[in-house]
Amino acid sequence: MEKHQASGRGFRYACSEEAIREYMALPPEMKLRWLAELSRFLHQALPPETKALQDKFRRGEV
Repeated sequence: MEKHQASGRGFRYACSEEAIREYMALPPEMKLRWLAELSRFLHQALPPETKALQDKFRRGEV
């Protein structure tokens, strides 16, 4: 990841075509397992304020 130079905010993420193809080849069960693990980790690691902001986004309030 690299920061946007123009605004100094946000980030940019780039993947090689090879990495994308490798990900596409993974079975759906493995992708879903990874997603569930990430969700559990973030739930434990994020501060309450960040979780509250995410909830607002999910409800369309932001």
